[in-house]
Amino acid sequence: MNRTSSTVAGTVLIVAALTVAVPLAGAQSSDSESDWTLRRTPWGHPDLTGTFSSDDMRGVPLQRPEEFGTRRYLSEDEFAERQARNDEEVARLDEGGTAFLSERGRRSFRQTSLIVEPPNGRMPELTEDGEARRADLQRRRNSAPASWLDRSLYDRCLTRGVIGSVLPVIYGNGLDIYQTPETVVIRYEMIHETRIVHLDGRPHVDDGIRTFMGDPVGYWDGDTLVVETSNFRGETGIGLNGNGVPTSPQTRLTERFTRVAEERIDYEVRIDDPGSFVAPFTIAMPLTTQPNYRVLPYECHEGNFALANILSAARAEEAAGEKAGD
Repeated sequence: MNRTSSTVAGTVLIVAALTVAVPLAGAQSSDSESDWTLRRTPWGHPDLTGTFSSDDMRGVPLQRPEEFGTRRYLSEDEFAERQARNDEEVARLDEGGTAFLSERGRRSFRQTSLIVEPPNGRMPELTEDGEARRADLQRRRNSAPASWLDRSLYDRCLTRGVIGSVLPVIYGNGLDIYQTPETVVIRYEMIHETRIVHLDGRPHVDDGIRTFMGDPVGYWDGDTLVVETSNFRGETGIGLNGNGVPTSPQTRLTERFTRVAEERIDYEVRIDDPGSFVAPFTIAMPLTTQPNYRVLPYECHEGNFALANILSAARAEEAAGEKAGD
């Protein structure tokens, strides 16, 4: 399957190789690197560069199953069962799995859900407006589409949104991170998104300028990159592949990227959307490296052709119904 590629502006310098090692006090080490030290760029920022994915979190639900209550992590026995299942799947795939399924991660983690706040690990209730948009979405998805606007942005090969671009799905969970002294560039595998995060203290763009991925600005909080994003159109959802209840234009995201090992960045995003949810909530997960993983071109022609077929089939069904009624 093709994977996402997007051309980064020529002014972006890829400097992953130009780093120096600096010890990080209290750093969380990877299983294989107990003596790990944080690398820094020549200009002193923590080095986040590399190719990462959320593959290791495949199988961990977005919302916590109710039987876990407020328990954020699996017990020893529960974790041993998860690890055994994952190890068995990895071994099977190593013997000759499909291209899609072989993107399963190689590590196991203890989280019971990707949502970590509120304490029950579940999305807050929807606002009245959020409920209305969910009902409208379900109505349009369960009916023959009147136009392309009745299909999701993902179906139309337009975008998965910020959250949908990082949540683990069956394939395409990779991202590349590049750095310059004044920017951090994040290039997602699907569909074709590249975010340029400015670090020079500039304000957000004018409120009248809105995009699917919003306007990100960033700063360093110690060794953590904080990215605050606003100016959304309000059409993507907080769910797999950007599906789910459409967010509102009031959405604000606060992401935190902290490199804790050579093979791992801890990622956290707080979603504050008073137009859709009665309270904010937080998603957290490790982004890790995978053996020989590369982000390749993702063209999405399947979705474009499928959309034409879906619409023509709907019109043919309508015509058949009208003829039968004559």
